[in-house]
Amino acid sequence: MVRIQIHTTMNCCFLKHWILVIPLLWFCIEVAENLQPQRPQRAALSPVRAKRGWLWNQFVVPEEMNTRQHVGQLRSELDNGNNSFQYKLLGTEAGSFSIDERTGDIFAIQKLDREEKSLYILRAQVIDTTTGKAVEPESEFVIRVLDINDNEPKFLDEPYEATIPEMSPEGTFVIKVTANDADDPATGYHTRILYNLEQGQPYFSVEPTTGVIRVSSKLDRELQDTYCIIIQARDMLGQPGALSGTAMVLITLSDINDNKPIFKESFYRFTVSESAPSGTTIGKIMAYDDDTGENAEMDYSIEEDDSQIFDIITDNETQEGIVILKKKVDFEHQNHYGIRAKVKNRHIDEELATAHVNASSTYIKVQVEDEDEPPIFLLPYYIFGIPEEKPQGSIVGTVSAIDTDRRQSPVRYSITGSKMFYIHDNGTIITTNLLDREVSAWYNLSVTATETYNVQQMSSVPVYVQVFNINDHAPEFSQYYETYVCENAEYGEIIQTISAIDRDESIEDHHFYFNHSVEDMNNSSFILIDNKDNTAVILTNRIGFSRKEEPVFSMIIFIADNGIPSLTSTNTLTIQVCDCGESGSTETCTSKGLRFIMGFKTELIIAILICIMVIFGFIFFMLAMKQRRKQTLFPEKSEEFGENIFCYDDEGGGEEDSEAYDIVELRSSTVMRERKSRRSKSAEIISFYRQSLQVGPDTAIFRKFILEKLEEANTDPCAPPFDSLQTFAFEGTGSSAGSLSSLGSRATDQEDNFDYLNDLGPRFKRLACMFGSAMQPNN
Repeated sequence: MVRIQIHTTMNCCFLKHWILVIPLLWFCIEVAENLQPQRPQRAALSPVRAKRGWLWNQFVVPEEMNTRQHVGQLRSELDNGNNSFQYKLLGTEAGSFSIDERTGDIFAIQKLDREEKSLYILRAQVIDTTTGKAVEPESEFVIRVLDINDNEPKFLDEPYEATIPEMSPEGTFVIKVTANDADDPATGYHTRILYNLEQGQPYFSVEPTTGVIRVSSKLDRELQDTYCIIIQARDMLGQPGALSGTAMVLITLSDINDNKPIFKESFYRFTVSESAPSGTTIGKIMAYDDDTGENAEMDYSIEEDDSQIFDIITDNETQEGIVILKKKVDFEHQNHYGIRAKVKNRHIDEELATAHVNASSTYIKVQVEDEDEPPIFLLPYYIFGIPEEKPQGSIVGTVSAIDTDRRQSPVRYSITGSKMFYIHDNGTIITTNLLDREVSAWYNLSVTATETYNVQQMSSVPVYVQVFNINDHAPEFSQYYETYVCENAEYGEIIQTISAIDRDESIEDHHFYFNHSVEDMNNSSFILIDNKDNTAVILTNRIGFSRKEEPVFSMIIFIADNGIPSLTSTNTLTIQVCDCGESGSTETCTSKGLRFIMGFKTELIIAILICIMVIFGFIFFMLAMKQRRKQTLFPEKSEEFGENIFCYDDEGGGEEDSEAYDIVELRSSTVMRERKSRRSKSAEIISFYRQSLQVGPDTAIFRKFILEKLEEANTDPCAPPFDSLQTFAFEGTGSSAGSLSSLGSRATDQEDNFDYLNDLGPRFKRLACMFGSAMQPNN
């Protein structure tokens, strides 16, 4: 073993020099120890002679050597130096090395990297070249790669990010960074790392050996919210020749509520119309807060003295204060308002409460704008009462509305909701008809007040009219009673219980008094007993009844009420005698009612029904015969009054022959004539018809006659609503009705009487309608 002794004096001048030299000397000592020859161990307890073997040292080679580097020598104990032995390297990792076959010297022929591979395991073989046989068995040996400081520290987790609250105290932990060195930690100080800040002072600091970053001064987020620092890591404890690596750390400051909101403006001016309803937005105010997020949320409020008319709500999205109208304002009462608003944070940290002691405030002036307002009723609603049956024009009550504007326009009233009332210009409501409580006990009216100067300004108020009851309805039976009495009824037997109702409204409960007429009391077969509970019972006043002798009894009953004045009604109760059979109960009488109506038997009722059916059948037969007789009354209709179609076949000499007819006359349009009365038209039509009897169809008089008839048909109110064909034929002679256009007749208003047409039967019905309707206006 090589020993190196260093003699020096404790001189401070040489201390720093030796601190730098010691790591190099340590490396040389390790290399020297590795180069000492080592012999293979032999079995100390073996009783036989030691076996021959290999002779080699531990093989070590530095990494990153670019030239051919000698590693060591392999040698067998049997090698006498006559060059008869041949040395070989075997194994998968032998490609990085070479061996001198005669001497056994090993060389590294490639650049080695300890971080990739720190040792190589090889096999050695020696062969006798004279015999070609192996002299020694194959043996493994190891070549170690020595580390040099060729790797800088690296930060594996960069980039680093950290968040800390603003205004954190000095020494607050921020983040810990760590760098790794790929060199051999067992070799010197290759992996001993020191940290320092290249960028980030004086706000942050780092612990040299641990890499912990801490706050070195208070930081305000409102001034700067992010910091980017650079940290450096150096190996070999930062000594000369050390390698270094850097990393970036992004530090973000989180917000704390260390700022209070402050108004942007110290004075705001808004306007509001006096007609604006409650809840109307008047304006918006704004305060700003340097904080963010939840710390910037704020609430606006109005001082208590000014919070009766106005209010402020906070818009959570824009953080604005919205001033709204809490209560309607009146220009005539007060035309301006001054309010003071304040703002504060919604979430305040108790530790930072001192920063929010004095809340920011601002002054708001609100000017009220005058508007033409509708009239205002003195009451929100009116309730009146009036007794029923009051005469028309009775006063119900009076409503009143005023115009609060400066000009004080007069007010007109109108009423809707019922035609039973009318309102005067002074607001007095009167009745227009008699009121009946039983028809309607309440009337819901709406009275509208309108300004005279501006009819667009109007307002309404509900008016409720109650109709008070008076005793104007007499009591009556509560229902229709079907009363039966058995033929074998006993004396004093109850056959019916009756009750009454009264449509009047009673302040107290209704009480009715029942009684029957004096005649019934003297002669009646029944008696009435008042139960004094608004009911009465009917009892038999004799024994036995006969359906044949007297099947039906009528009992007159008087019912009086307790109203003021008391009213009495007369009611008739019909009692039918019934054969109750063996059961003796009147319950079976209702099912037999049809059999004993009016005391008739079933056979008689069937006979009556058959007679009625025969009578109806005879009536239908007579009507059918009469209709048939009307159809055959005029059999000569088809002969005398049939339509005549005249065909004119005039063959001319072609298109050049224009003497056959005048085409111009056929195409002439109807001349617009002055409208005349129906009477004058009829006279002219008759005269034209007389002239038409003497002329052919191609004359102007004939065409004018046709146009007149067409005009009359179009204006005839008796004409059917659908399109129809009007046919006019010459009557000829020998008509039983005579001629409608006598040559001796004159077209005068006195002689134009066609009433006799109504007596000529259905054939002249259309003519009677035409000429008769023309006379109706004058008649």
